[in-house]
Amino acid sequence: MTKNAEGRGRFQQWLHETFDDMWFRSMIGPAQTKNAVQGCDEGAREQWKRDLENRKRYTREQRERKRLAREARSN
Repeated sequence: MTKNAEGRGRFQQWLHETFDDMWFRSMIGPAQTKNAVQGCDEGAREQWKRDLENRKRYTREQRERKRLAREARSN
């Protein structure tokens, strides 16, 4: 059996990664964005929403730049 850098077999490595991750995910709960900043004041929630929108805007701008660069190369 092939050993990885930690000295575990592939099956043991898979078992460790899978079940440790499952245990960790079950402990912290499901990923959510709804009510993600609950328990803080209204100003903090609004700032979080503005920050999220700015990140989405930046991503959209990056995709548009890449698309324009591809079109310029193809022409």
